[in-house]
Amino acid sequence: MELCMSFPATLKPLALTLTLTLGAALAHAETTLTVYSALEADQLKAYQARFEADNPDIKIKWVRDSTGIITAKLLAEKAAPQADVVMGVAATSLLVLEKEGMLLPYAPKDYSKLNARYVDSANPPSWVGMDVWGAAVCFNTVEAAKLGLKKPESWKDLLKPEYKGKITMPHPVSSGTGYFDVTAWLTLFGEKEGWAFMDKLHENIGQYTHSGSKPCKQAAAGEFPIGIAFEYRAAKLKEGGAPLDVILPKEGLGWDVEATAIVKGTKRLEAARKLADWSASRSANELYAKNFALVAYPGVSVPHPAIPANYEQLLIKQDLKWSARERERILAEWSKRYEGKAEPK
Repeated sequence: MELCMSFPATLKPLALTLTLTLGAALAHAETTLTVYSALEADQLKAYQARFEADNPDIKIKWVRDSTGIITAKLLAEKAAPQADVVMGVAATSLLVLEKEGMLLPYAPKDYSKLNARYVDSANPPSWVGMDVWGAAVCFNTVEAAKLGLKKPESWKDLLKPEYKGKITMPHPVSSGTGYFDVTAWLTLFGEKEGWAFMDKLHENIGQYTHSGSKPCKQAAAGEFPIGIAFEYRAAKLKEGGAPLDVILPKEGLGWDVEATAIVKGTKRLEAARKLADWSASRSANELYAKNFALVAYPGVSVPHPAIPANYEQLLIKQDLKWSARERERILAEWSKRYEGKAEPK
């Protein structure tokens, strides 16, 4: 016997309403993007709020750590990627991922408007720059006065015996800031003299931190009078009332580009492209400009009162591709020489 089931005529309108409602709900279901980032924690909230306001059907789930740690995590997950997008990670790290075939090339809508210096040269690009962050030295004037320390003006000033044990800097294996310091010194002074410089600097180092911003925080708190960090954190702490002078060493500054890339294999490609589009937009760059003196979108950068006016002029001719290509060799040599003063993990 065949059973035949049908809705009573009185229930058919309700069934139709439920079907339409369910269809609309599915059409507007939220997509959650897993985004790996080395952005400072106090930047993530503002960026996420603006993006999600513009794209209410997409939510961001951040996985945040220092550049070196995020890079190592991505490489370890190569066979089974967990991230959909990488945002706010050093271009030198993204170049390593690009070489490993882990990034999906994509040209965001405003890609052609960006400063070509801060964008992958491939077409379409594997990564697109957001902002530039560069080296700065945080000098605690109060603690220095107590200790009778003069303010350094150059990298080589930091080699003076009076600074022994009084300087902290980021560990380059963990921190992108630390890594561009090392590559900058090798670029400025040459390979042989660069390592000789770091040998002497090591004598004055009190600790190598696993965070790029921590040395400046330590200087602001008076834990160490001198911290080698980067301009964003230095400016923020100074603006917040810390007794800091922000020093840009006169030989020149290492730097890198914080950038966005789509991870190959993402199952949320449409949403990932929307985040990449937003990241390259003028609107997003206006947010970046609240934190950084240089951003990728021309005409958006604004002067920061706590950052010396010659900041951009002091950025060295940094070969990001060389830095990426030589990363493993340089970090191995650095660790062999200086690991003994690394802070405990």
